[in-house]
Amino acid sequence: GAGFVPAVLNQNILDRVIAITDDEAYRTAKLLASQEGLLAGISAGANVAAAQRVAVELGAGKTVVTLLCDTGERYVSMEKYFTEH
Repeated sequence: GAGFVPAVLNQNILDRVIAITDDEAYRTAKLLASQEGLLAGISAGANVAAAQRVAVELGAGKTVVTLLCDTGERYVSMEKYFTEH
């Protein structure tokens, strides 16, 4: 991420922060596009990657909710966003 904490963030309500690498975020955003038809951005990819980790930790029968907070539109021209790793 950007490496800063926004002043409007109330850290007292957070359970934890899950670190996601840039590569994981890109990869997950690309999967959202190719498998789900969602042109989401890198931040949304990071959110989904973290939600997937939580889902595995919680196990079957639990519900995990996350937000897709950005669009992938600005990444369309970036080769890294659409090429295979």
